[in-house]
Amino acid sequence: MDPEARASDRDRETTVVRLQQAYVDGLLASEEMESRVERALTAVSHGDLAMLTADLPERPGEVVTLTAKAGKIVRTGQWRVPRVLRIESEFGDPRLDLTEAEIDYLEITLDLHLTFGSAHITLPQGASADTDEVDCEWGSVSSEAPGTARPGLLHVRVTGRLGFGKVRISYRGTTKRRWFTR
Repeated sequence: MDPEARASDRDRETTVVRLQQAYVDGLLASEEMESRVERALTAVSHGDLAMLTADLPERPGEVVTLTAKAGKIVRTGQWRVPRVLRIESEFGDPRLDLTEAEIDYLEITLDLHLTFGSAHITLPQGASADTDEVDCEWGSVSSEAPGTARPGLLHVRVTGRLGFGKVRISYRGTTKRRWFTR
């Protein structure tokens, strides 16, 4: 994330929630949390927000990395989604279905690093997805979801690098069937 990029209301909200959780975890005193929250609410850039949480440790389970050389990475049904899910795959086709997943955050990041293969992400209705930080060599990204966050609804930030594959983001039931798959 570019530290000079302007912060959105959603970015400020996410930082405030993280500061409040740090207070609950006993990492910040009440006065310090209040001071940081005040600065978060008036922050202009991503760099301003990053300074407020730079000294806080990641909570267990907030960042998870899944690695597969040629196997499939599939998450469907009821599964807990971390704040940041990093997927590293050489020849696999990750499938992530978020429709029944347990998601504790209003914004999550899916960091995809695919050499060959494609990822399919299924979102719950109303969720949004920003794919502006995906670097494609020979791949492509297609998304049915709006790119800007909606207040109170899940926002998925998709980042990473694609070699020879694609990322498809859709809602359940909108996948087009081909005549030969019936």
